[in-house]
Amino acid sequence: MRRKAKAPRRAARYRAAAAGLAGLGLGELVSATNGQSLIDNVGRSVVDWSPRQVVDLTVKLLSSRDKPAIRAAVGATAISTTVALARLPTAARTAALTALATATAGLALRRPPRSVPAALAAATAGAVTTSYALSGSSGPGRATAWVLLGSGSLVAARSLLASRRRRHEIETQRPLDSAAVPEDGAEAVPGLAPLITPADQFYVTDVNLSTPLIEENRWQLTIMGLVGETQRWSLADLMAEAEEFDAVMVCVHNPVGGHRLGNGRWHGVPLRTLLERAAPSAEADTLVTRAVDGFTVSLPTEPLRSGKWKGYVVVGLNGRPLSAAHGYPARVFVPGIYGQYTGVKWLTELELTTGPHSDYWSPRGWPHEPAWIQPQARIDVPAEGLRAGRPLQVAGVAWAPPHGIAGVDVRADNGPWQPAKLARELSPSSWRRWTAALDLVPGAHSVQARAISRSGEVQDSRERPPYPVGASGWHTVAVHVSS
Repeated sequence: MRRKAKAPRRAARYRAAAAGLAGLGLGELVSATNGQSLIDNVGRSVVDWSPRQVVDLTVKLLSSRDKPAIRAAVGATAISTTVALARLPTAARTAALTALATATAGLALRRPPRSVPAALAAATAGAVTTSYALSGSSGPGRATAWVLLGSGSLVAARSLLASRRRRHEIETQRPLDSAAVPEDGAEAVPGLAPLITPADQFYVTDVNLSTPLIEENRWQLTIMGLVGETQRWSLADLMAEAEEFDAVMVCVHNPVGGHRLGNGRWHGVPLRTLLERAAPSAEADTLVTRAVDGFTVSLPTEPLRSGKWKGYVVVGLNGRPLSAAHGYPARVFVPGIYGQYTGVKWLTELELTTGPHSDYWSPRGWPHEPAWIQPQARIDVPAEGLRAGRPLQVAGVAWAPPHGIAGVDVRADNGPWQPAKLARELSPSSWRRWTAALDLVPGAHSVQARAISRSGEVQDSRERPPYPVGASGWHTVAVHVSS
C-alpha cells in the first residue's frame, strides 16, 4: 500500500518538473529571438543581490566556470520551485505561479536594456507552467512531451544565441593598423608567458552572464553632464583618433601567481583629449563611466584632465577591434588601476558630475576610491611540482604599472635573494619578462620571486586576500631538482 501511495506522488512531481522545464525552455527561446537570455537576466539579478562574500567565494572556487554554474542553478531553481508548488491546491498553485512569472518579468525589466520581448519571455514561461496548474492530472505521455518541448527549446535558444555571437564577431573583427610587436629577448624560454597575451587567452570577468552584442550603426558615445557642450562620438570617430599603447590589465581578484591578467597592445583615445573637447565645468570633479546595461564605475576628473593618470577610451586590442567579451565597441582603461576600478566595458556614456557617485561595487563594501596595482612577480617556469635538472632555470613575468619594473629578485629555500635578468621593456605600464638560473643541490626546494618597481616599492611579503585592494605575498613554487 505504501508503494502504491508513493507512485502517484512521484508521477505528480515528474509532471511538475516537466512543466517547469517546458516553461523555462519556451521562455528562453522567446528571449533568444530578441538576442537575450531569460536565464541570464535572472542570473544577473541573483549576482546583483548576492552579498560580496558570496560573490568572492564563487569567483575563488569556480573561476571561469562561475557563469555556467549560475545558469544551472537558475534552471534547477525554476524547476524545483514548480515541483514544490505542485503540493498546493490548484487555485493556490495557479496564484503562486502567476506571481512567480510576474516577478521574473520584473527582473527582466529592472535594468537596461529593458525590452518588451524580455517581459514576454517571462510571461511565456509563466503561462506554460501555469497551464500545468490548471490541467490537473495528466498522463505520462503529456509530461514526456513537455520534457521534449522544454529541452528542445533550450537547445534551440542556445543555438540561436551562439549563432548571433558568431555573426557579430565576423561583422566586427577587422584588422587595425598596428605596429609589429618587438622581441624582448626572452622568446626562447619554453613555458614562459608570451610578451603579448593573445586576445582569446586574455582573462574576462564581469557580472553579466551573457555578453551584450552591440551594433556599430546603433551605437554612439555621449559625453554629457557638467560640460560646455555635449559630445557624441561614433566608433569611426574614435578609431580615427586612437593611438596605440602597451599595458597590462589585472583583475582585483587575481591571486598571487594567478592568471587573471593579460598584457595587451591597445588602441584608444586619451580621456584627456575627449574631456578637453567637452570642456567640463570647474565643479565637475567626477567622471561616471556608464555601460549599456547601466553598470557604472566612476573616476576622479582632475588627474585625468591634467594627464597625471593616462586613461583611455579603448576601441582595439592586439590589432583588432575589441571583441564583444572585452567590451565592443569601447571600454575605459586607466593603466595601473585594477580592472574593477578602471572603467566599464560596453561603454555608452561619460557623464561629468560633482560629488561621489555610488557605483556598482560601492554598496558591496569595496573601496570607493580606485585601487592601484601593486608590484608583483609570477613564476611561470618551473611549474609547481615539476622535476627539473641543474642548474634550475626560473622565468616569469612581473608588473608594476604605471611606473614599470626596476628589478626582480629570486631565491630558493628562504636563502639570499639574487637578481634576475630582465627582458627588454615594452612600456612602463606593460609587464616585463625575466629569467634566472639557480644552482641547487638535488632534492626538493621552494623557489620564490619578488618585484621592485621604479618608484622604489618592493613587493609586499605579507599574504593578503584580494579584498579590498588586491592580493599580496610572494609567489612560491615547489620543485624537485634531479641529480
